[in-house]
Amino acid sequence: MTGFTEGSELSDIFDSNLPTEETLPSDLRHITDQQLRVLGMSRLAYLRTGVEDGESVITIHAADGTPMAVADDEESAMDAILEHEMIPTMLQ
Repeated sequence: MTGFTEGSELSDIFDSNLPTEETLPSDLRHITDQQLRVLGMSRLAYLRTGVEDGESVITIHAADGTPMAVADDEESAMDAILEHEMIPTMLQ
């Protein structure tokens, strides 16, 4: 079973999706639809249960559904999200 490890691709995905000052207008009243869609996207993450090698695992996904990491349990997954300064989001 694969667990979350420091330095895994979660950090890479998180860092690569950060909006820069260049992508956001100085006045948010003039934000484009595309800028609004990605605003905060790199900071949100949610959990899903899954199966890997016949065992139950928790997968961590970016707000757009991109899988980022696999953890052995929900507590480890939440710790990983918070450790990377992301915001855990509940799905309904």
